[in-house]
Amino acid sequence: MYEPKDYSHLIGTEGFSDDILKNHFKLYEGYVINTNKLADRFAQNPASTPEDAELRRRFGWEFNGMRLHEQYFGNMTKDSVSFSEGGKLAEGLKKDFGSVAKWEDDFRSVGGMRGIGWTILSYDKEGDRLFNLWINEHDIGHLSGATPLLVIDVFEHAFVLDYGVNRGAYIDAFMNAVDWDIVEERFKG
Repeated sequence: MYEPKDYSHLIGTEGFSDDILKNHFKLYEGYVINTNKLADRFAQNPASTPEDAELRRRFGWEFNGMRLHEQYFGNMTKDSVSFSEGGKLAEGLKKDFGSVAKWEDDFRSVGGMRGIGWTILSYDKEGDRLFNLWINEHDIGHLSGATPLLVIDVFEHAFVLDYGVNRGAYIDAFMNAVDWDIVEERFKG
């Protein structure tokens, strides 16, 4: 059984109202609840009916919704954590994007695309490459076997109450709240 993680330590993060964070935590808890409900159902019912088959297809949405929110909240902090220009991640970003600044421009550009979803800096260990991805609808667009390093939720529920349709201002606030130590740790794996 999955238990929702407590992210209340993020209350008070600059650029994020307490209301939007609390609402977002409740939304995340819903993914945990639905993941558990589906997993319990699967343990008792084979995918022998069309309804069961559709629920199994839905599982990726619920499970990834749970995990992506955990990665998103997990790579945020209300304390300032500077990016390490001398770290392994900086080396990888320079190798794959030309510079850290070019990577960040690309990441922000992907995050600013029209639509709902997620923007993820992902690492393909087998190919030793970093990619900025657009993940649509939780379950479409993931690179199989790649590790999410930096995750930003760009569904409207993550920002519209605080920023209206100004997604760029939300991305600015998010980038100021990134816990770069966590991102670096994910990269070192």
